Amino acid sequence: MTLEVRTVPADIPEVDDLLDAYLDEREATFPAAQGSYSRKRTPAAEFTPPNGTFVVAYDGGHPVGCGGLRRIPDDGVDVRFEVKHVFVTADRRGRGVATALMDALEAGAAELGATAIVLDTNDSLVAAGSMYRGRGYDRVEPFNDNPNATAWYRKSVG
Repeated sequence: MTLEVRTVPADIPEVDDLLDAYLDEREATFPAAQGSYSRKRTPAAEFTPPNGTFVVAYDGGHPVGCGGLRRIPDDGVDVRFEVKHVFVTADRRGRGVATALMDALEAGAAELGATAIVLDTNDSLVAAGSMYRGRGYDRVEPFNDNPNATAWYRKSVG
């Protein structure tokens, strides 16, 4: 595997393909007990510097994962950026792609002036939650009303 993570505009075709695959998979695997999955894609403009960034992981030139970072309102203490749409294709999971994506997003947050990175996820995504906790994210009270989320996390930058 020859992995390269690049910062890209969030409206290029490979981003659309990856995000469609992400939303399709989340919808298909969403826990029935939690109701139906709300398909919502963050507008590409929110991932534009200085208010955000978007990255794609390429293996041999083929897109295999993505993730975005966008500025959200400060909470009175921190300059907050939120991680969104972290996704790795099924055939590349367990090979460090998500780690490389998160490394790039966290570096991007620092460059953009964040003092905290936040994200939400669903507890059914066990590997994702484990990765976030392993990277130093602490579970916090909800900071948004995402109907798909059951867990919210925060990590200080710097």
